[in-house]
Amino acid sequence: MKDNKEIDVKEILEKYDKESNFRENIGKWAWIVTFLGVALTAFHLYMGYFGNLPSQQQGAVHLGTALGIIFLLFPAKSGLQKIQKTIPWYDVLLAFFAMYVTYHKVIFFDSILESRIAGYSMPDTIISILGILLLLEATRRTVGLPIVIVASVTILYALFGNFIPTQILSHPGFAVDRLATDLWYKESGVFGTPIQISAKFIFLFLFFGVVLVHTKIGKFFNDLAFALTGRYTGGTAKAAVAASALQGMVSGSSVGNTVASGSFTIPMMKKAGFKPEFAAATEASASTGGQIMPPVMGAAAFIMMEYLGVSYATIMIAAAVPAVLYFTGIFIGTHFEAKRLGIVGLPKSELPSFRKLMFKYGYMLLPLAVVIGTVMIGFTPQRAALLGILSAFLVSLIRKESRLGFKQTIHVLEQGARVALPVIAAVATAGIIAGVVSITGLGSKFASGIIALSSGHLFLALFFTMIACLILGMGLPTTANYVVTATIAAPALINEFGVAPIAAHMFVFYFGIAADITPPVCLAAYAGAGIARANPFKSGVIAVKLAIAAFIIPYIFVYDSILVLVDVTPIRLVITLATALLGMIAVSSAVIGYFARNSYFWERVILFMAGIILIVPNIVSSTIGLVLVLVIWYIQKRHKDGGGNMSMNVPV
Repeated sequence: MKDNKEIDVKEILEKYDKESNFRENIGKWAWIVTFLGVALTAFHLYMGYFGNLPSQQQGAVHLGTALGIIFLLFPAKSGLQKIQKTIPWYDVLLAFFAMYVTYHKVIFFDSILESRIAGYSMPDTIISILGILLLLEATRRTVGLPIVIVASVTILYALFGNFIPTQILSHPGFAVDRLATDLWYKESGVFGTPIQISAKFIFLFLFFGVVLVHTKIGKFFNDLAFALTGRYTGGTAKAAVAASALQGMVSGSSVGNTVASGSFTIPMMKKAGFKPEFAAATEASASTGGQIMPPVMGAAAFIMMEYLGVSYATIMIAAAVPAVLYFTGIFIGTHFEAKRLGIVGLPKSELPSFRKLMFKYGYMLLPLAVVIGTVMIGFTPQRAALLGILSAFLVSLIRKESRLGFKQTIHVLEQGARVALPVIAAVATAGIIAGVVSITGLGSKFASGIIALSSGHLFLALFFTMIACLILGMGLPTTANYVVTATIAAPALINEFGVAPIAAHMFVFYFGIAADITPPVCLAAYAGAGIARANPFKSGVIAVKLAIAAFIIPYIFVYDSILVLVDVTPIRLVITLATALLGMIAVSSAVIGYFARNSYFWERVILFMAGIILIVPNIVSSTIGLVLVLVIWYIQKRHKDGGGNMSMNVPV
């Protein structure tokens, strides 16, 4: 029998994480699901090493098998998984048809290529329509309704664009048969770049994360975080931030990270004296930041690599400084809140020993070192992932508790496929949206709209793009959100405003992630609030304050791309990092309301402004910002008891 803690965690996952609403009691069908899951993982391992299948066929096997598993595992309605004792006959039929219409592209690959010139037959057209409908239904079951609505609206836009009165958005419109076959059989739709990258890279890195989890690396990261930070002021909150940053290196789910590590860290933060809303917000903001932490970066980084035509090492290097600043901001925020509340660190006797921990379990970091090292020296992401998986498997053999026997190996192979299901469905549906954008010219129309609204001002263009990313992020997973915004918005920033390509793509990527903690739909904060028994909306507001770097830094690296390491020199980088870190201290202090003491309102305003101009990579502005911060620090040191007695100084 499960204890209350486990039950609560599962209920929270099912409530806020759509991909957790799968059937568990499926009787004899469990063998079929296991077979398909193991086969899918084995297929990707084989393709990762040999890679002798055309990308369109590989993508079809990738998507088709995933769709079959989805219909077998995920019920038509959330909650049915608790009632149904087996898989209903209609879901079995849907699984069969989904696999057939997708594998049709593998079986008749040559004739389909010829049909691009000669024209598609009626059966081909019917199969393409069925394939799109089944994909949308599978995505609804695993990811949720919002992304399906967005995809459906874009399909309707493609079909009936000739009825739109606005000249900017109108187009001649497409017939159903042409639209369906273009989206299903050509590279600009379902089987476009997103699903190809998912098949080549994303699946392998997700499986790498699964293997790492089974080596108990999550517990090691938690222990390591507490050993490093637990004894300092507000140690439990700082440990939660450090643990989430470490776990984010191998995981890409904001809600999943929040629940997995939050079930351990949130009760400890509350026990230490942090308010429930703050504890939930700390875990949510840190877990959300896991998606910007190399090497995995929530899977979207692999698609970014393809869109930009650069190496994966370039993406990781560009993401490193913004990621450090993001987590530094949260870390500093927890420090100031702990100082404000008088929360001290944990006794040394209650903390694991860093030396003993590294001596006993330090080898667990080897797989991560292998992946990062092999990418940096020039290996392809596929080869790096395979070497990482191999090293993780070898690491699991060192200790009995993590050693994988035959049954455990089969389970891990199956879990590799299960973890990838929502991502596969999401990127395939995002392919529909990207395909419509391509064939209708919506991207250039959207760019014209941004230019018109912003009147040629870069800041306004960035602001409108940010709003679009946040709105889309309320319903779209990070990877799908990135695909859509990188297709529509990023080209406008690059072509019309001269923004560095990697900075423009990082901009939309960041704000797609920030949606997970931005009210009113802030699923990671809601999940954390569920564990903390806190007010969800207040948790979301505090999470935004803690993660304020996610809303500031993207603007900074657009205006000066040194933060994403474009045109960088060592001296300039050191200066930029130093001023940016000082800026994050000032900004975090301002939003929390504590610096050397509780701050007056005017002190918070000055600190916030000083922090912003410190982060901006400019010698003059950074000098002004530094002087302002030092002045406020001096005033607060001289008048230690000045701010805390006035109600206006209590942080909101």
